[in-house]
Amino acid sequence: MTERKPPGVDFESWVDKQIRDADARGEFERLEGAGRPLPPDVENTYDELWWVKRKMAREGMSVLPPTLALRKEAEDALEAALAAPSERIVRKILAEINAKISDMMFKPPPGPPLGKKPYDIEDVVRRWRERRAASDGQGGSDA
Repeated sequence: MTERKPPGVDFESWVDKQIRDADARGEFERLEGAGRPLPPDVENTYDELWWVKRKMAREGMSVLPPTLALRKEAEDALEAALAAPSERIVRKILAEINAKISDMMFKPPPGPPLGKKPYDIEDVVRRWRERRAASDGQGGSDA
């Protein structure tokens, strides 16, 4: 809309007329979401990044500072290592996450402190063997 408000016309009256004219031309038909209630988060205070947050939620994404993301990844890696089907895979998982942790330890922290140090692979392999022996009565290794 490039039309300017004419002088002497009350602003509210002019806006109402613009809306009525657009409605008469059918410009409000077939709008996305027409006829559906507004999403519940619309009533919150204005956030200029609302659309980014909504897209991230829809895509199942989250943004964490790198140290917090690595902390979560390290915890997930430890669980994956302890549940791994072979000792070779335990060692592979831990070597990969230890490399990331070591790399992060020697960089200036971009966020909160990492609070992690590389895992002791032999200690985790021992725990993995104990867990495996307890669950299936075997403690075999396929290194």
